Amino acid sequence: MSSALSSHGKLYDDGDLRSPLVSREANPKKITMDEMLEKYCGDFGLWQMRHLVLTCLAWLLEGILTMVMIFADREPAWHYLTSHAGTTSRCSSEPGSWEWSGGNGSSTMSEFGLICGEKFKVGLVQSIFFAGCMIGAGVFGHLSDTKFGRKGSLTIICILNAIFSILTAFSPDYWTYVLFRFLSGFSTGGTGLCAFVLSTEPVGQSWRGVAGMSTLYLYSTGIVVVSSIAYFIQPWRSLYIASSIPSLIFVIFVLPFLHESPRWYLVRGKVDEAMKIMQKIAVSNGKQNIPYDVVLALDSEVFKEDIPNSQFNIKKAINGSILDVIRSPVTRIRLFVAVATNFFCSIVYYGLSLNAVNLGTNLYLNVALNSVSEMPAYLLTSLVLDRIGRKPLAIGTMWFSAIFCLVGSFLKSTDETWKIVRMVCGLLGIFGISGTFNLLLVYGMELFPTVVRNAALGCSKQAVSLGAILAPIIVVLGGGVPFAVFGACGIIGGFLVMYLPETLNKPLYDTMDGLQEAEAKPGLVTLD
Repeated sequence: MSSALSSHGKLYDDGDLRSPLVSREANPKKITMDEMLEKYCGDFGLWQMRHLVLTCLAWLLEGILTMVMIFADREPAWHYLTSHAGTTSRCSSEPGSWEWSGGNGSSTMSEFGLICGEKFKVGLVQSIFFAGCMIGAGVFGHLSDTKFGRKGSLTIICILNAIFSILTAFSPDYWTYVLFRFLSGFSTGGTGLCAFVLSTEPVGQSWRGVAGMSTLYLYSTGIVVVSSIAYFIQPWRSLYIASSIPSLIFVIFVLPFLHESPRWYLVRGKVDEAMKIMQKIAVSNGKQNIPYDVVLALDSEVFKEDIPNSQFNIKKAINGSILDVIRSPVTRIRLFVAVATNFFCSIVYYGLSLNAVNLGTNLYLNVALNSVSEMPAYLLTSLVLDRIGRKPLAIGTMWFSAIFCLVGSFLKSTDETWKIVRMVCGLLGIFGISGTFNLLLVYGMELFPTVVRNAALGCSKQAVSLGAILAPIIVVLGGGVPFAVFGACGIIGGFLVMYLPETLNKPLYDTMDGLQEAEAKPGLVTLD
């Protein structure tokens, strides 16, 4: 009879994990989740692969919902209806002397008249979307650490994504459109955050870096998908409705097959539920049943068996918040540096993505090429991530991107040749910063314990959103200025990473106590 042990020393049968069979008086052996994955469940097997792929489909949704605005808010083609001798600008032309080639409904710019003195409103609505992302990342980061969990928060987010995207399509005027884009940003801001943590927490230490670096493939794929959709469905209202469909599919056909994070169950004191999932992982991965005398425990319990009031530690783990991160001298500097680094990285990434409108080339093709150029970056960084470490790789990729951004700032787009050269600089800049963008997710996850992980990553995501708010404003400046700003941000970000510790071959800690104890005793922090 196969069996698993509950937190109360009760033996469970695989056929009915809810029913205790044998009560044992002997104290079980307490081990951390990383140890259980390595010894009994498998660091990365069939269960983790399936869970990773299904969960990371949420990243595809974020790519679609974030970049759809590039096409919905684009400047459509237009032409003159009457003679325009000596006049080459719509702003100086007589009313009625020109019209939009695709009709007024082809984009928000044409329908709401966002031209000439009103053109700033295009960048404004994009910035407001990212402001919503910033707020949503903080809210859902906290909720996923506490009340709703990773899966529960992701479910709420995806339902809201579909609702707000559909409502956006029926906006009667510009300011209603702004409101619904803000609400869309609010829900979108938590999508990738919750999906990333949910997909990587059940992965063992030896595969965590590779698994984490694989998540954003779906984000880039989402951008390619929305580029293709926008090419064939150009009216902006129809485009927003079409972009809501993948979220509905995810909620109905994917979410029911996902499991909650066992790490979240553990820090919430639900050890029975965590053990059930660990047993499922072991069985699915073809491993033997977890021994009856082994049970999951918080790292603070494993590393600090001599703490007299262990119940206090469990309560603290359950109620961990961003204030705990700030109070701790170990995590405080990590948080501030991670936030600043993500801010500068975001300006470069979203700035280069949105700057496609300034390159004078085919918008749909350029956006798709930008996203495709990200994928080799994910592959290369994942191959060397566990060889050279997180820290030097983050510095190198940020500076690689910065170099090509600075080169692009000196190029004049006076003819087609230089336009193509500048586009190549942009592609190489995207290539480098995409590696950083993905790496910072893995790095940030490893810098903070489970009890505050999503809250800390939520702060980093808020910094990403703040950088994205500024990116459209920088892009509007045009010429070589955006490239110069992006280059400077890349250089500054690389220097900031120098203040972060290396996390290669270190476990994911469960509690603040466990992390601080491990930092105080270096012998505990590696899993070679």
